[in-house]
Amino acid sequence: MLRQDSGDDIEDVSLFDADDEASRRAKKAKLRHPVASFFHLFFRVSAIVVYLLCELLTSSFIACMVTIILLLSCDFWAVKNVTGRLMVGLRWWNQVDDDGRSQWIFESRKVSAQGSKASSEAESRIFWLGLISCPMIWVIFAFSALFSFKVKWLAVVIMGVVLQGANLYGYIRCKVGSRKNLTSMATSYLGKQFLRQGALISLACCRVSRSEAGAASCLTHGFLLRVPMSSPALL
Repeated sequence: MLRQDSGDDIEDVSLFDADDEASRRAKKAKLRHPVASFFHLFFRVSAIVVYLLCELLTSSFIACMVTIILLLSCDFWAVKNVTGRLMVGLRWWNQVDDDGRSQWIFESRKVSAQGSKASSEAESRIFWLGLISCPMIWVIFAFSALFSFKVKWLAVVIMGVVLQGANLYGYIRCKVGSRKNLTSMATSYLGKQFLRQGALISLACCRVSRSEAGAASCLTHGFLLRVPMSSPALL
């Protein structure tokens, strides 16, 4: 009876562990802040859609420009002050000291003692996907407007690059750390790439030198075989 009870206890524990694992996966996949996730993508995607379809919807450049700038401004405020703090636990802002000096502050939410995070993995993927992809799209729009000589749209596109690029830079600083960490990461990456390219170049040079040395030895060997031993040149 005692062995049977102990076996039942072990089975119950395994079942409870499976339930805990399933609940953890459900929490990771669940959106804890659906409204913030919606507005994180709504304003920036709406600005891109209006930019692409504005010439089809209306012929007024002023109306399109004002609409796009308003959407970009709302996106900048929402991402900087609301969605970043709720979805990934990051925030950045600027404050002025008593001496009148401006300081930029980048903060990241600390993980609790139990190791639980306030944001889910789904929200984190949505946040960073929207934060990185949309500025890249505006950069493409900037090159398109520049090469197609659409000067009137260039100011609107630059506004989109600046506003969304500022949020991207600020949250990367919050995620990675200080500027020193960013500089060290960039320096180490460039150093690794430089060493890698140097190793490839040296390997290619070694192969070329080996092939040239082999060709020279083959020519010398062939010349010695063709010249007879009684030749005065050899004597």
